[in-house]
Amino acid sequence: MDASTTTSGTQSIQYHNIPNQPTSPSLDRQTRHCFGDATPGEFPLSANPSIVLHVLTASNLDPQDLAKLEATCSFFRQPAHFAPDHELCLSELAALDMCQKRAIFKPMNLEQRQDLKLRCGGSWKLVLRFLLAGETCSRREKSQAIAGPGHSIAVTSKGSVYTFGSNSSGQLGHGTTEEVSRPRLIRSLAGIRIIHAAAGAGRTMLISDSGQVYAFGKDSFGEAEYGVQGSRQVNTPQIVESLKDIFVVQAAIGNFFTAVLSREGRVYTFSWGNENKLGHQTEPTDLEPRPLLGPLENIPVVQIVAGYCYLLALACQPSGMSVYSVGCGLGGKLGHGTKTDEKQPRLIEQFQALNLQPMVVAAGAWHAAVVGTDGRVCTWGWGRYGCLGHGNEDCDSVPKVVESLSNVKAVHVATGDYTTFVVSDDGDVYSFGCGESSSLGHNTADADAQENQHAKILSPKLVTSLKQMNERVVQISLTNSIYWNAHTFALTESGKLYAFGAGDKGQLGVELVANQTERPTPERVKVDLS
Repeated sequence: MDASTTTSGTQSIQYHNIPNQPTSPSLDRQTRHCFGDATPGEFPLSANPSIVLHVLTASNLDPQDLAKLEATCSFFRQPAHFAPDHELCLSELAALDMCQKRAIFKPMNLEQRQDLKLRCGGSWKLVLRFLLAGETCSRREKSQAIAGPGHSIAVTSKGSVYTFGSNSSGQLGHGTTEEVSRPRLIRSLAGIRIIHAAAGAGRTMLISDSGQVYAFGKDSFGEAEYGVQGSRQVNTPQIVESLKDIFVVQAAIGNFFTAVLSREGRVYTFSWGNENKLGHQTEPTDLEPRPLLGPLENIPVVQIVAGYCYLLALACQPSGMSVYSVGCGLGGKLGHGTKTDEKQPRLIEQFQALNLQPMVVAAGAWHAAVVGTDGRVCTWGWGRYGCLGHGNEDCDSVPKVVESLSNVKAVHVATGDYTTFVVSDDGDVYSFGCGESSSLGHNTADADAQENQHAKILSPKLVTSLKQMNERVVQISLTNSIYWNAHTFALTESGKLYAFGAGDKGQLGVELVANQTERPTPERVKVDLS
């Protein structure tokens, strides 16, 4: 069955003969069409809008395709006279039906849904685009791995959580402060489905499918990585009381602040809130969420990422996707052509000049990267060790396309401390930048290669050690800290997790031989995330 258009312009569904089903010659009809009123077998769509709605919804068309249907055919612009809103046209109803399949949309009441619709631009197609964009860039409701500073988190597709590695502040959530060198299930979260995880120095944050935030480790959301310890340590997951009234879908932990993203696309931050930083005045130990002031107050955000001292936000507007930055501007990492700080979010205008629609954004300690919907990769900020991928160590204060990846269609990017990874649409992985701790994945176990084990890579290089696994990689996570040796995770489509890099605290989740502190080649972690 498919949709077709005739010379009369009428939309119709065409039914094809089922193979191996004999028919009587006396009953044969002409090829079935979906228009007119004279040919046997005709099936006018205008008389059967419920079938059209079912086809549109079942086909999982993206919002852009629904908008094209509406623009090219008046049939899709007319009121469909269906509940819940009899004035909605078929394309809008199809978008609403697909929104109702999304986990964060289902629990919303009618008033909340209407508020979200207005915030997104007044259309269910725009709401659908907002929801899909958030799922694309954050792996919401999918398996994920987080390579934190000295400790690691692995979330299964069903929402169970495993942690391992350094545990000096109770950041593993097992009720102790003992290191764990193998993935261990957090049993106190039984019955709770986790859809997102974030790791900082000595702290962990988990977000459930009901929007609740669980935190453990250092009790202050904003203390610096090696700042004064909080008054207590939490070694089991505890609900963050100050966020109970906000349905949270994502968290990002910087060195001096933490940010969370609400279901409606609003950004809230904790601490580091003087007027020169994140646009609000608070004390460093303030645990109350503060709305991020400025342009993003009225623009829905789908992704937030935190660097050492700055925050990036991927925003979804009717005109398209855009990136805003706020915080410390040293090295040009805010992307505005200067190295000055921004106390409120500011639009990075260079993407318009590049004709690039951002799809995924990543914030390293001192540099940043974006993948566009066309598969191009842009980087900017401090270029030390070649982490920008432009063949040198220069700084770039505005986003610049990585030309050496022109033949690669990227779908994912991850950044750390002067390190960048790119994942292509066919699952290949490229890395560049600082090779310390063997975290780039280019090293071999051969003795001849040991002298180049920590070499810097100035341009993107295929990680052949991952390609040899014959697995399609869908996510890369690497340590984003200037104080901890880096390690890297590669998550495959089948749910397998591979680890390499620093493992001195058990953060790789694999066994190291005597006196070995790092793993130069990827090794399978014994945990099934599928």
